[in-house]
Amino acid sequence: LGERFIELIDPLRYPAEGLGEDAIREIRRLKARMESERLPRGADPTTHAKLGRGGLSDVEWTIQLLQMRHGWAEPGLRTTRTREALAAAHAAELISTEDAQTLDEAWVLASRVRNAVMLVRGRPGDTFPTDVRELAAVGRYLGYGPGHVGEMLEDYRRTTRRARAVVERLFYDYES
Repeated sequence: LGERFIELIDPLRYPAEGLGEDAIREIRRLKARMESERLPRGADPTTHAKLGRGGLSDVEWTIQLLQMRHGWAEPGLRTTRTREALAAAHAAELISTEDAQTLDEAWVLASRVRNAVMLVRGRPGDTFPTDVRELAAVGRYLGYGPGHVGEMLEDYRRTTRRARAVVERLFYDYES
């Protein structure tokens, strides 16, 4: 029954020939609006793991747009797993090796930051802690020794900055 249901809805999820330009334009508009409205007031967009530049949301929107554009022709894209879909997009030559590695690295790092924050604080969080002891504990979880918190933050910013550049090209500028 489940397989039959998927067969019935696949043409809606992955329309033949992909999305039209109007739909793509609307998706891009929605993401831009989300970027301007959803980041919490006062949050640093360079260190917010979920909604910040090059963070989880950027990678996921980009991969999901590729899925909606090409899922009709590439069955490997028909998954809810971001990293699986990213690998399928790379295998289908929809994304270069370098871009796929950059997005994957950012997604994994942002996920690890969220996990570290959860372990350190005992509750979910999308931003690096401001408390020095908590921040140092997140650094230890991520493999940074004592006194290397600044290096950790710079590495995070560099990784997500590179990912955001890929997102800008693939999500906002990509035409085919």
